[in-house]
Formats: sequence, structure tokens, C-alpha cells
Amino acid sequence: MIRNALSQYYFSGKGVSGMDYREFWQEENESVRERYELSVERLRLIRTEETVPEPFRAYFKAAAGFMTDAALVYEMNDTGAFRMQPIGRLKQINDMLYQDILPANYDTSYANPSYAGAQLGEDYGKLLSYLLSEIRGQIVFAHECRLTELTILNELFIEIYNMFEEEELPAPERIRETIYWFISDYTDLTAEYRLREQVDPALPFAKDIVMEADLSDLRYLYFYGEYVSEEELKIARFMNSLPQETIDCMADTYTEGYRKGFTVMNVDLSKKKSVAVVYELGYERMVKKAIENFTAMGLKVMLFRGGVWSMDRQGGRRAGYHGTSPNRQYDYDHRFDSAVYYQKAYTDRRQAVLGTVYETYKKQCADYAGPAVIETFGKAGFEPVNKPEAWALTQKQEKLKVAAAGATALLREKYIPSDETSFTIIAFPKPSIGPDFEEIFAETIRINTLDYDRYQKIQQNIIDRLDQAEHVIVTGAGDNHTHMKVMLHKLSDPSAQTNFENCVADVNIPLGEVFTSPVLTGTEGVLEVGSVYIGEFQFKNLHMEFKDGKITDYSCANFDDPAENKKLLKQMILQNHDTLPIGEFAIGTNTVAYAMARRFGIIDRLPILIVEKMGPHFAVGDTCYSRAEDSPMYNPNGKEVIARENECSALRHAEPEKAYFNCHTDITIPYPEIGEIYGVTAAGEKLPLIAGGRFVVPGTELLNEALGVI
Repeated sequence: MIRNALSQYYFSGKGVSGMDYREFWQEENESVRERYELSVERLRLIRTEETVPEPFRAYFKAAAGFMTDAALVYEMNDTGAFRMQPIGRLKQINDMLYQDILPANYDTSYANPSYAGAQLGEDYGKLLSYLLSEIRGQIVFAHECRLTELTILNELFIEIYNMFEEEELPAPERIRETIYWFISDYTDLTAEYRLREQVDPALPFAKDIVMEADLSDLRYLYFYGEYVSEEELKIARFMNSLPQETIDCMADTYTEGYRKGFTVMNVDLSKKKSVAVVYELGYERMVKKAIENFTAMGLKVMLFRGGVWSMDRQGGRRAGYHGTSPNRQYDYDHRFDSAVYYQKAYTDRRQAVLGTVYETYKKQCADYAGPAVIETFGKAGFEPVNKPEAWALTQKQEKLKVAAAGATALLREKYIPSDETSFTIIAFPKPSIGPDFEEIFAETIRINTLDYDRYQKIQQNIIDRLDQAEHVIVTGAGDNHTHMKVMLHKLSDPSAQTNFENCVADVNIPLGEVFTSPVLTGTEGVLEVGSVYIGEFQFKNLHMEFKDGKITDYSCANFDDPAENKKLLKQMILQNHDTLPIGEFAIGTNTVAYAMARRFGIIDRLPILIVEKMGPHFAVGDTCYSRAEDSPMYNPNGKEVIARENECSALRHAEPEKAYFNCHTDITIPYPEIGEIYGVTAAGEKLPLIAGGRFVVPGTELLNEALGVI
């Protein structure tokens, strides 16, 4: 009766997928149900037993309590009762599942490596804190009714608990080995699902929430299993307050940018059948309209969640839909939990499994057109605390990570060629940006819809001057000591060739940049930025030095210890490489965005997507044309962009393992920190581009109008 009531209340028929999410997993769930029920009964006993010595008994009872709570949430979802609860009860359940890691409680949580280490000892604390973090994935599995994942985590926990019931405490290495074999043995399951959710439109869970829920009833936010903060509730309420024409404008700009990306790249979108939409909770009204737009283009939509297992949370990043983090310090503490089990035998096994998985889903991979991403901005800066008790990669593991990322990228390229896909990214503010949120939101929509043709013509004037140059000089102003020399490719036929792409609002929204892939040889100097956001982290006084286009030294001022600063930079910017080349040099032209940011005082809150349009920027890692260098690229004026490779990517045919770095990180110098930018011809003539904080190329006067009102 409950299941039938749910169908009438929540779904119209069986949702867009043809079945509800419980039925999707029904056959697999039945195959493990007996194991699951036995494991849950054992967990309930653990909560009352005293067979494990203190201080470990308290840990296991707390963890077993969380797991039995997750079991209750699964049962509510499996019967349909969960989605029939009033919003107050749903909030209580959400708070119950996440309370342990909220900032107010984190100091006394076993999920905190420092607390776990203090209570359980350093070696046991690190391992058992990791275990609890992995187990927290049960929140997701309980909401999605994925019984296999719930069961195997229960069984792992019970196996380790049993070790502590023995006469002598288990050696930490024995626990670590048990974890290793668990992760390795279930790689077939975890790797397959992670790929499948990104390329297979048949998975129904999130898509049915977006398309079938009553989005005016904010209970739907709790259906995901993500942490729901006041931020998600506020943005959802705000989205519900917008007229449909505003929602349509937002979604149309986003999906049209995606379509234009294929046109610009000269790729036939009609050959593709699916697109992955990535978003943050609260934006469902826009996502729903976007899904309708994509459907009209002939594309089915995947909505995949940010990584749940530790092997899928790369450096703490969650690529996929997600809510606000309940605790960014918790995410930071566990960003390298894979160090527990990361070794060559594991990477070899995972790579072999991925090969099989890609082959299994090769049709879905061939149909995949690429991602369409909705980013958000506005949250306050995060200053992480480094904890010695948290897991960190060894140098050997860092090298393994780099090698594994390269191998995985080559495999992905085989089944999802880069020159056959595209993408788009757009960003909107969150309420946490402050009291001017609604006005900033309206301004962001205006920035995202600036006149495409008008800026295309303005930017062409800049490109025409740049194409006369042999190299470009970028200098800083005031305390910014940037002095970069950027070498450009030689144009053999300037009448038909160009070095810079004229980038307006297609894949990167908003519009506003001209960019190139520099020649590495001779590119050198110092790059400095007072403050820049890269992912979740705000880097302070970032300093990088280059020789022949590659990083030779780097530092920042996030921590008092220079070694800790270098470690953070290597992990987050160099992605564990010893060095990276400059893959892109660009000049941003969106002075409207800059004026808006200055007006509201939010420059330090903006994402790189917008900031990169607000001044010159350099990207370290691969070029913008990575793995698509051999596909011709033309500007609107018909000239071919020839700067599609550098000395590294030129190795792609002879030594492909040395050609790519599988990362691309933008670093922008904001307008106030710019001294001047100018080109230099082969004869030594200076060609001014920006001087005194203003564009000086004829035909760019409009760009200075926005700067004039600051």
C-alpha cells in the first residue's frame, strides 16, 4: 500500500526512466538481501556488546549506531515511506545522518583524524577514521536503495570488529591489508558503476527527482541523500520565485552554449545521443528546463552524483551533482584517504577492470557528447588546517597516481575521443555571497547574455594585433612582481592563420577572452597573484617561476611552514607532477564582469570561470586542444587557429605517455594587479594591448566603458 501511495503522490506513472529507482535495483538487491539482513542484525548486537576493549568499544558502538540509522533510512526508502514524510521529519533525518561531521561536533568525532588518533592511538586512529569516512557513503546507498553497497560495507566493518574481539589487538597492518583486499575485490563493482552513471541514461535516480518531483515542495531536496543546508533551501526558494521566462533564459543560454560548442569545433552533434548535466542542489528548475532543451536536441541526459567512494573523490573534489559540504575541513582531512590502499597491484587491477567496463559500455561511450556544467559561487574562503593524523600520499603513491591518471585518460580517449565531444560551463551565485545576492544574481544573468557578435568583433581587433607579435610581455603592478615572456607560434601565412582563438559565449560562459597555446621554448618569467581560487581553495600570494614554459619553482602563503605550502601547491595545482608546462595564455575582456565584481566587493568569491575573463591568465597543464590537436579549428573570420599544440603535446604520436598531464588549471591576474601587456614583433617593435589598466587597441574602447565606472 505504501509503495502504491508513493507512486500516486510522487511519480506520474514510472517517471522519465520507465521505472522507479527501487525497481531498478530490485533483482540485484534480492540477490544480497539475506546477507544484508544478517549484517544489520549483527550491527544491532554490536551496539550492546562489550566484547571489544576500550577505547575501541566506544568507536565501534558509535559507528554501528550510524550504520543501523542508515539501515532504517534504507528501509524507509525501500517501502516508499521516506518520501511521504513531512519536511520537518526529513530535516531531522538529514541532520541525524550528518551531525557527526558538522563543524560544531567535529572536534569529538571519530571521523576527525585528530580526535580518532587521540582516542585510539595514531595507527589505529588513522585506519578507523578512514573506515568511518568510507562507511559514510551508506547515506547515499540508503537513499538510492543500492543494497549491495550497503551490505559489503556492513561486512567489512563487522570483519574488522571481529578482529578486535580476539585476545590480542590486531596489528594495524592486518587491518590495512583487510581494507586493501576489500577495495581491490570490489573494484569490479565500484569502477563499473562510476563509469556507468556518467554515460548510461538508463539510471533513473536523480533524473526522476528533477523531472517528476513537485519542485515547489522543497521536500524533494532531501530525497537525494546529500547534506541539505539552509543554502540549498534558500536557492531553491529563490528559483521558485523567478518567472518562467527567467528560468528559460538561464537554461537556454546554457544549452545553446553547449550546441554552439559543437559548431565551433566542427563536430556533428547529431551523431551523439547523450549529455551529462552537472549541477548543485537547488537549481532543479533550471536543470529541468535544460533537460527539456537537450531532449529537443535529441540528447538523453545523465545526472550523476559526486564521487562517494574514496577512490572517486580526487583530492576532495566531487565531480557530479552535490549539495553544500557539511564540513570543508572534513573533506580536506579525507581528501587522500586512498593512501590507505593505493599501491601498484591495486592500480593494475583497477586499470584492467576499467578496460573491461569501457568495452561493456562502449556503445554508451560512443553516444556520449560530453558534460554540461552548472557551477556556483559565493561561499566564503576556506583556510584548511593540516593534520598530521590525516592520510597523505607518499612520493611513490603520487607517482602511481600520475601514471594511473595517464593510463585512464588514454583508455577514456579510446572510447570517448576528445575531438568528438564538447562541453559547456556556466556559473551562478549562491545566497551565501551576501545581502546583495538577488541583485548579483540578476547581474550574473546579464553577464552571461552579453552580445556575442559585438564582443567577437572587439576581440578580433586584439587578435589582429597579437598576430603581429613574436612574443607577449605581461607585467604586474604595485606589489605584484609578475614578469612573463610568452612565445607565440610563427604564422607561415598570416592571411589564413592566427595564433589566438576568438572565444565568446559557447563552451565557457560568460564570454570574454582570446587565448593561445604558447611555444614553450623561450617562455619564461615570474607569475604572481595576490589571491586566487582554485577548486575549493583560496591561494594567497601565489608565486610561480617558469623556464622554457615549465614550472621551476612555486610557493604561496597559506601556511606558516613553506614546506606545507609547497605540498598544497603540488597536490592541488601540479596534481602531483614534479612540473607542468604552460598550456594556455589568454587575455580576458569581460570588463562588465570585473566592474560588477568590484561594485559588490566579490572578486575573491568568484569562480575561475568568471575570473579568467577578467584579466590575463595562464593555465598550467595540458593545452585547451588536448587530444584534439589534429582537428582543424577556425575563428569566425575563417582563419585557422594553428596554436593547438606545444612541445609536450607534439609527442602524442611518438611518445603518448609524455604528451599529456591530464590537468588544466587556470591562474588569473586581476586587472588591478596588471602593469601592462604588450606584444613584441620580431623586429622589436612594441605593440601595446593594455596599459594603465585600460585596453589601448583601436576598436576596444567599449571595454573601457565598464572600467570607467569603477
